[in-house]
Amino acid sequence: MSIQFPRGLAAVLTGALLASGGAIAQQRPAGQQPPAQQQQQQAQQPQGPIKADLVAVQPEWTKVCGADPQTKKEICYTTRDFGAQADQPLLALAIYDPKGDDHKIIRLLLPPGLMLKPGFRFAVDKGSLDAGEFEICFPNGCFAQAKVKASVIDNIKKGEKFTVVVKNQVNNEVTFYLPLAGFGKAYDGPPIDPKVLEEQQKKLQEELQKKAEEERKKLDAQKAPAPAPGQK
Repeated sequence: MSIQFPRGLAAVLTGALLASGGAIAQQRPAGQQPPAQQQQQQAQQPQGPIKADLVAVQPEWTKVCGADPQTKKEICYTTRDFGAQADQPLLALAIYDPKGDDHKIIRLLLPPGLMLKPGFRFAVDKGSLDAGEFEICFPNGCFAQAKVKASVIDNIKKGEKFTVVVKNQVNNEVTFYLPLAGFGKAYDGPPIDPKVLEEQQKKLQEELQKKAEEERKKLDAQKAPAPAPGQK
């Protein structure tokens, strides 16, 4: 099954993480950084485990259905973006439901700056942690996924929080908590109208481009040289 871009993720990959002002999105892979800069960033990293309660970026979960480009079979996914603040997308969760398949797919778009080899772990509420793997990375984010049984999705539908555990580039454990309210209703409900989805994506892209422009103006203002004495 090919990787599809859930609602909002294409915008994230083209700059939403950078537009949000999140420092994690502005880091290059460690191997591409000068040693001095890498050491400085590592010194600035919080020591020990990091935990973050995220909030939803969109007002509600979105269900999208269509034909898989490879298998030609119908597939639906229910997705939502999350961030430290409602206007700062950091990662996205999508649950895929391939019709006629007993297994479902949990897919995440995670920010860069994470260790890929350990993969990620996930759990629902206080359940045990299961493992998933990274699939492919882009400049501003990496896809990771896990194939699960339908019973896991049933737990997500009834759950309150979805836990994602990863490790950053200095081997600190990072735990994200995602609220699951409304997921079950969206997953079992009808898909969004394609025209409505297109309008939502267009609006989101415009908002993100506006935020990116505002951030660039702030950076330009900070870099502007101070006037010489006696000059206005």
